[in-house]
Amino acid sequence: MVTIKKLPEPTAGNISAPVKLRTFPIVLTMCLNLILAAAKGTAAFLGNSNALMADAAESLTDILTSVIVWFGIKTAVKEPDEDHPYGHGKAEAIASIIVVVFLLSTAIAIAARGFQLLWNPTTLPESFTLWVLIIAIILKEGIYRYLKAKAKNLGSSAMLAEAMHNRSDAITSLVALAGISIALIGGGKYVAADAYASLVASVIIVFNAVRIFRPALNELMDAAPPHELIKKIRQIAENVEKVKEVEKCQVRKMGMHYFVDMHVVVDGSMTVYEGHDVAHRVKDAVKHELPYIADVLVHIEPKR
Repeated sequence: MVTIKKLPEPTAGNISAPVKLRTFPIVLTMCLNLILAAAKGTAAFLGNSNALMADAAESLTDILTSVIVWFGIKTAVKEPDEDHPYGHGKAEAIASIIVVVFLLSTAIAIAARGFQLLWNPTTLPESFTLWVLIIAIILKEGIYRYLKAKAKNLGSSAMLAEAMHNRSDAITSLVALAGISIALIGGGKYVAADAYASLVASVIIVFNAVRIFRPALNELMDAAPPHELIKKIRQIAENVEKVKEVEKCQVRKMGMHYFVDMHVVVDGSMTVYEGHDVAHRVKDAVKHELPYIADVLVHIEPKR
């Protein structure tokens, strides 16, 4: 049973990684998806399989979404400028939303084709289509694991969405494999299993689109990051000499980075110069311990 779960948020990122290192996994994925789409489409046409053709269509959208994610990451790593003083990090979340749109469009097209074939059944698919799907499932699962690991290492939400997109493709291939197998084993009276498989695949694509959409929307809406991250930032700040406590700590994600606003309580008799020095040491400590923190704004509060 497929359930909707919130995607894991990448809480740390290698912000020093060069742009080529960030984009190479996406380029590699595009090349593999191009090969898979061609192989699936050819096998579906020759093997008379609607489920495999639906799978080929999703692999084709994978190429388009990979291009979008590539542009999103390229834009997100640009340095802040006069028009974007906080950087271009939200381009990643926008890219993820566009991926969702493509996924939903693909699901609708696959479902429409599946219903059409239920009313107008075709002949049985060829058995060789099963081998194409088995190879596709293995490759897609490998791509998913590779992209997921890279996304966590780089702190990239768009790459994590692309990883989930490829996992979605692996699942739809698995469903197609089941549908074609049932049709081949059961014979002519089970020819509709291929069409039913494409309908199930469309539902799975929608579920995965929702999973990708939620964290992307949260990032655009500046939702709070995992509580563990906020707790860690508080602990680092409170360990700085002359800091009494952290009164407030707010964190928001911007692409592969985080921005922190905090209120730090110090001795009320401190001079402005001393308070300013404490604020700088808090900022330096947080950024040193957590290099994926882009900036820390510290407001000094007197101890009452």
